[in-house]
Amino acid sequence: MSEQLPLLIELGTEELPVKALPGLADALFDGIKAGLEKRGVAVDAREARPLFTPRRLAVLLPGVAVEQPEQASEVFGPYVNIALDADGQPTKALSGFAAKAGVDWTQLERTTDAKGERFVLRATRAGARTADLLPEVIAEAVAAMPIPKPMRWGDHDYAFARPVQWLVALLGEQVIDTTLMGVAAGRESRGHRFEHDAPVSIAAPGDYVAALEAARVLVDPQQRRARIIEQVQAAARSVDGDARVTDDNLEQVVCLTEWPNAVACSFEPAFLAVPQEALIETMEINQKFFPVLRDGVLTEHFIGIANIASRDPAQVRAGYERVIRPRFADAKFFFDEDLKQGLVAMGEGLATVTYQAKLGTVADKVARVAALAQAIAPQVGADAALARRAAELSKNDLQSRMVGEFPELQGIAGRHYALAAGEPQEVALAIDEGYQPRFAGDDIALSPLGKVLAIAERLDTLAGGFAAGLKPTGNKDPFALRRNALGLARTIIESGFDLDLTKLIQEAKLGAWAYSEMKASDEARGAFLSAIAKMASLGRDVSELDYEDAVPLSVAKFQEIRSHSEIYDFILDRLKGYYADKGVPTTQFNAVAELKPASLYDFDRRIEAIGTFAALPEAAALAAANKRIGNILKKAQAEGVQIPDHLDRGLIEHPAEAALAEAVQAAIGDTDTALHQHDYVAVLARLALLREQVDSFFDMVMVNAENPAVRGNRLALLHRLHARFGKVADIAQLSA
Repeated sequence: MSEQLPLLIELGTEELPVKALPGLADALFDGIKAGLEKRGVAVDAREARPLFTPRRLAVLLPGVAVEQPEQASEVFGPYVNIALDADGQPTKALSGFAAKAGVDWTQLERTTDAKGERFVLRATRAGARTADLLPEVIAEAVAAMPIPKPMRWGDHDYAFARPVQWLVALLGEQVIDTTLMGVAAGRESRGHRFEHDAPVSIAAPGDYVAALEAARVLVDPQQRRARIIEQVQAAARSVDGDARVTDDNLEQVVCLTEWPNAVACSFEPAFLAVPQEALIETMEINQKFFPVLRDGVLTEHFIGIANIASRDPAQVRAGYERVIRPRFADAKFFFDEDLKQGLVAMGEGLATVTYQAKLGTVADKVARVAALAQAIAPQVGADAALARRAAELSKNDLQSRMVGEFPELQGIAGRHYALAAGEPQEVALAIDEGYQPRFAGDDIALSPLGKVLAIAERLDTLAGGFAAGLKPTGNKDPFALRRNALGLARTIIESGFDLDLTKLIQEAKLGAWAYSEMKASDEARGAFLSAIAKMASLGRDVSELDYEDAVPLSVAKFQEIRSHSEIYDFILDRLKGYYADKGVPTTQFNAVAELKPASLYDFDRRIEAIGTFAALPEAAALAAANKRIGNILKKAQAEGVQIPDHLDRGLIEHPAEAALAEAVQAAIGDTDTALHQHDYVAVLARLALLREQVDSFFDMVMVNAENPAVRGNRLALLHRLHARFGKVADIAQLSA
């Protein structure tokens, strides 16, 4: 094995973009490693990982071969029938090939391929020195880095994320002879800009981390992360609190510092009258501070992270407290002014705010969501009047000064203003929870009213988006319909709501299409919506709506509205990824999706059942049999065979046929109650017991009997079996 030496590459720059920093470090690390491996240079990465600070990107590999392995080459020459004449002497073709290769033709070897025997020149040469390969490897890795916004500096043609200041490139103790963006490689790094304003000489790669730490730079981001967490938690404990440390805020602070030091700070308790979410938002997003909570409630303490070990922490503390005070004062002003106006009054302006050109104003959307919420609430045991009230107030805070300054507080601000206005607590909570899940991985709403509002809101968004022609295409999804579809599905499934989604989609589409197809001034829209409202008051289902009730629309358009399939299929497509993340195989998902259950909660129960069934030893054989049965039935129908509705026991001829008929009849009787109770696990467990009779039937019985009556009877038997399995899922998909 070739000798190995440690390798260090450090690219020093001005402060790099915080959010891009980890990705740039990963790209440089992967690029250097891949470039060496592509050239056959052995790399021992072991526990190596990207190293970086705001001013540097570094690659430190424990072992890199000092040279490539011996390089073998093959150059193919002419085929023997062309290369040699009748006397076995070289022709011009062979002589020319040998001369070009610089060898006598007798030194050439022979090889055989599909076309016959031919001459070949095989040679070996020593591998190149890694030190000679590294300049090209480094240049390639840097050129391939994903620079978000390349900068140019001076009068040079090259560009990078930030101006390059120094370059360290060491293989063992040897400096690599290379230049990158006008900077020659050396062994001098830089310490902390303020704590160690002097070059740091690196004798060998193994000294790198310790040498920089001595110069007040923690080049390992994991070391900085651990230090920040330890100091922040200790500072919070000192004031009898718990620090709020989010992954995003922590990551950014790690990328902002080289020598982090926690500083405990505080602000005036009077600011705590402001909703704590606004104060937390300011601390984390604007200042990268860590709030301190006690039992989940914000205290007047927070923790800042300085990039120096100050000799006078009081000055640093005063600076942090001075910076945050104006932001808090603004938030308090906005909050107080909003309270004076009141949540109900805020909503008056929604009628002048366009939601979408084809879908009316935000007030129009609120009216549609309120109608949906009122219709959904009784179906899940929630109060319809409170659901409507929560929906009617759900967008009012969009007109508040607080949300204007802190858009992320939509719903949260509304909850505070609703409580201040004396609204019921469950209504206030629903206004907030209606936005959940706010992002991937977020929890769904917890309260019944919050769930109802979340479902109604997303139904209207989906129906409106499709009605206005805003269906996602490629990466474009202006209305976030994919996210809304998944949020809707998650809320229904994880809440255990047995709702008929197809009817809900129809109702949402009726409201959305009313706005997309009719001008706001048309009396027809009002008449149409009144007809829908009247139906709801009479307890009639939307699916019962007659064309006469929808006179403003053409027959074709009305039928299009009545169809739920496009939106339903769109939601199912989102569910495919949802279940894949849970480890559900695509075949099992497809087995249930083929039936398109109206209830997503029911869909979930079938998924659970099919997973349990798939683990049974009988599953594979029964799935294959069902696939075979399905093909037999399709072929018979294509040939025009009329399959009887009932089984005629007088036409049963074979014992195996009789055994299957008896077993199927018993299984149907045993599973009727379980099906009615949606106990799909029990249904499939009972049907799994039919494997022996099914196998015997196909081994011993010819389905396509010569007697048409016997054939029809056997098809009827198979149809009964297939239909019973099909009550749960299309298990034939499991054999796909």
